[in-house]
Amino acid sequence: MFKEVTSNIFNKYACRLCFKYKYSSLSSNITEHGCRPDLNFSFLCDPANHDKIMNNIKRRKGIGDINKVLKLHKDWLNSSSDNKDFLKSELIKAALKIPNMSHSEISHLNEEPVIVREIGRLKEASFKFLTFEEIANKFNLCRTDVSKFTGPRSYYLLDQLALLEQALIKYALFKLKKLNFSLLSVPDILPRNIIEMCGMETRGKRNQVYTLDQSKWKDLCLSGTAEMGIAYYLSNIKLVDKKFPLKIAAVSRCFRAETSKISEEKGIYRVHQFTKVEMFGVSPSSQSDSLLNEFVQIQEDLFNSLGLVLRTLDMPPHELGAQAARKFDIEGWLPGKKKWGELSSASNCTDYQSRRLGITSGDSYLHTINGTACAIPRLIIALLETYQEEDGRVILPEVLEPFLGFRNISNCSFPKPSVFKVHQRFS
Repeated sequence: MFKEVTSNIFNKYACRLCFKYKYSSLSSNITEHGCRPDLNFSFLCDPANHDKIMNNIKRRKGIGDINKVLKLHKDWLNSSSDNKDFLKSELIKAALKIPNMSHSEISHLNEEPVIVREIGRLKEASFKFLTFEEIANKFNLCRTDVSKFTGPRSYYLLDQLALLEQALIKYALFKLKKLNFSLLSVPDILPRNIIEMCGMETRGKRNQVYTLDQSKWKDLCLSGTAEMGIAYYLSNIKLVDKKFPLKIAAVSRCFRAETSKISEEKGIYRVHQFTKVEMFGVSPSSQSDSLLNEFVQIQEDLFNSLGLVLRTLDMPPHELGAQAARKFDIEGWLPGKKKWGELSSASNCTDYQSRRLGITSGDSYLHTINGTACAIPRLIIALLETYQEEDGRVILPEVLEPFLGFRNISNCSFPKPSVFKVHQRFS
């Protein structure tokens, strides 16, 4: 046993040793799947950091309460042994809600992101560009009106768009394999606490996580991104002999309970289920900034190779979520909609996830970095709007032909059903 730490001592290692002790009173949602968070209490409970943490929570519009953490910490230190385990559990629950500290280089950002780079030139044309929805309806390649009986924001990709989905996956993986990414296949169903440890809320009205029937499955949810499955795979593993940075790619279905009612985000732009190729990186703290920049460069190169017009944004603190210290968004120009649309993002989560999931190298916590290599629906929107011709044809970029087998988009071979008749049949 170690000596009780008094409230006026904030030695660099004392709090860490105290909370690394293998106690058994953590709530079941933390311990059930083997994840014992080792939060940085020496930083959180140092009064010198109070204002810095408070300001960070406010700017990120987070839900954490550092004052509650400090009070629980003080109560825990001064409590009797009978109440100590309960207070310890409450302290950890409160501390888990504190968001990651924002990167120092975005401290000056307010509400608007900063445009870091613009790549490509806007295409000038003498004809009116159609939107993706107009193009898809013209060729009968996408169905969204069937949401009357399959739920909101549902869709079918038909014929050539279904083939394009597979081609984009293969193209992205082809690029990533050349960059020494290892491929991992991940589950779409994960324990609730794993998703929360990765930084996403699973409870409350505003959460975007689908929960399985509690009467059949205890605290299981649908994954919103392969990032969570990869992080879970790496949890409680000491990556001592690995060469860093470790770079992993995964293809998965992503499930999100989207609630947006913005007209520009109709169709397949913001949906409840989509396919995505995800990048995930693990590195020592000294390499994480450079690995984040590498992921952004990969995204830019991949989208630029498809001939899309891009811009890269350094996002302000309130856009980072709970887990990211810094995030870059890559937006593509959508000629039909005459607007920029987010194609991907990349984030450096520093040690936020690794402390919660036990991703270490020796005695140090590693940093985790994630980024979208290819989010299928939005990339399809950008390609079809960008590559339309004056005569109405859509000719996809040549670089996709080896993965797709064709370039010209043509009419779908599927029959076009009557929505009225189908609705009657199922009513």
